[in-house]
Amino acid sequence: MMHPDTEVRFINDVVGYGVVAKKFIPRGTITWVQDDLDQLLTENEVEKMHPDVQEQVEKYCFRNNKGQLVLCWDLAKYVNHSFNANCLSSAYDFEVAVRDIEPGEQLTDDYGYLNISEPFKAVDEGTGRDTVYPDDLLKYHEKWDRQLEGAFENFEHVEQPLIKLVSSAVLEKIKSSLAKNEPLDSILNLYYEEK
Repeated sequence: MMHPDTEVRFINDVVGYGVVAKKFIPRGTITWVQDDLDQLLTENEVEKMHPDVQEQVEKYCFRNNKGQLVLCWDLAKYVNHSFNANCLSSAYDFEVAVRDIEPGEQLTDDYGYLNISEPFKAVDEGTGRDTVYPDDLLKYHEKWDRQLEGAFENFEHVEQPLIKLVSSAVLEKIKSSLAKNEPLDSILNLYYEEK
């Protein structure tokens, strides 16, 4: 489920639609949680689908660390890629704002951690990267972990409208790590290696 203070808007002719903040969303806020309405699809299930449906699966799904394709039921499927993403997925089945997100600003992910199957060219944002690769998670996980670590410093100090969707066991684990100043689980845990 996406943060309630977001909506889908037309961005431009290059990226089409995207998810935009309706209100200020501070760093450390959960922006998306995988919930019970999100569908988990196996490769075998997708192979049995009509080619037109398979095309939509390819467009709107991401692959989790078990190799399942996750189809978000809500606005989350419209979150666009950015090499300067303001949201990052954690190892806990939710995403966090890694910097403040202003009203009217797009919420973005770096698709490099979504276990894509084929590289693709993205809009050049002057970051030194212009292509997203299937192994980007292996290359950039330390950078993303540092960003997440900074965001989690605010985790218990900001309003969290989606926290009720995070299991109590996961919350206890996170709070314990924060209290003991121990590292959180790495985003590298999201990596799926195809066999």
